[in-house]
Amino acid sequence: MREAGTAVAEVVTGEAVVLEVPCARFPSRLLALGIDMSIQVTLLVVLFVIVGLATAGGLDLASAAAIGLIVLVAVIVGYPVLWETLTRGASPGKYALGLRVVGDDGGPERFRQALVRGLAAVVEIWLLLGFPALISSLLSDRGKRLGDIFAGTFVVQQRLPSRQNAAPLPPVSPELVRWGAGLEMSGLTEQTAETARRYLARLPELTPAARAELGQRIAGAVSAQVSPSPPPGTAVTDYLSAVLAERRNRENARLAPGPPRVALDAWRSRPGAAEAAECEEEPPHQPPAASAGGFVPPA
Repeated sequence: MREAGTAVAEVVTGEAVVLEVPCARFPSRLLALGIDMSIQVTLLVVLFVIVGLATAGGLDLASAAAIGLIVLVAVIVGYPVLWETLTRGASPGKYALGLRVVGDDGGPERFRQALVRGLAAVVEIWLLLGFPALISSLLSDRGKRLGDIFAGTFVVQQRLPSRQNAAPLPPVSPELVRWGAGLEMSGLTEQTAETARRYLARLPELTPAARAELGQRIAGAVSAQVSPSPPPGTAVTDYLSAVLAERRNRENARLAPGPPRVALDAWRSRPGAAEAAECEEEPPHQPPAASAGGFVPPA
């Protein structure tokens, strides 16, 4: 379930998977812009004071003017371009508000896009006092300013309130719970997990054919980042639910203080623990066959 009052944009990834991402609201973007501009104005004042002192100390006016122009360009254009390139779409103001610039395909912002946004900001924000950016943001369904339109980007809300109202995951059988406790999921990315979560939440809206095709594709992506393989005959929805449930449990255990999880992790990391768990949970030499609707990870 989406947050009330939050606009959502649908993007198509390179794997032809449709994702819904929350667009940043205009007040959040305005406040983030105010923070960044305050930092830039402070930098300009400090640097121009230094240039003025250098001029008073004997620096000629031509050199002072050249240095002043370099300082102006570096702060006005270089500041946002450098931050957004190094942090893949964030700046101090955006980071404080939980915002991030992404491409129209949902991917991270690239240097070319950051440069186009920075150059456009000189005109639409600094020279024209932000009026073109305001009008464009209000007219765009994704809240795009002119720089976003030229660069092919938009701003998303990266940090949202806790998922207390999120759609619950399908129930997981005790067998899959035991299997999930031994998963190695350090390679599971946030994007893949979010794709699987949205797929499970939208199951009732999908046709059987789309449900099967999309489920196999997402399960294949998850299995490439998670090991070991699920028990034979595990359905796609059960497999994804077990992986996401174990991931959620580990996140909750990591955030909650206390030694129980630490002791469990230490027991699992002791020599021979992994082999013992495999002997208890996995039947020897059983071929990976799937029942109707089951999922067999790719070799």
